[in-house]
Amino acid sequence: MKTLGNHNYYVYILTNKVKTVLYTGVTNNLKERIYYHRNPLPFSKAFTTKYKCFYLLYYEHFFHIDDAIKREKQIKGWSREKKEKLITDFNSNWRFMNDDV
Repeated sequence: MKTLGNHNYYVYILTNKVKTVLYTGVTNNLKERIYYHRNPLPFSKAFTTKYKCFYLLYYEHFFHIDDAIKREKQIKGWSREKKEKLITDFNSNWRFMNDDV
């Protein structure tokens, strides 16, 4: 099913402070989503809460949710090594990009 019109969707990769954990997600509001990863609900059992993943390393923009979800699933299926190359090609120093969005 295709969505009508153009919208903004993002596939993104977050990490923890020491960059040992990678989390891939999809959202229609990157800034707000990162805020909620950093400020979870009390007693949240979410992966990003447990591993303190709220540092943005990578993102891609899409106009259709179907394309964004397809890309998210693709990246989630990759090896750690392949994800690291994707991040490095986009953000060579693995700089936290939270303030850029």
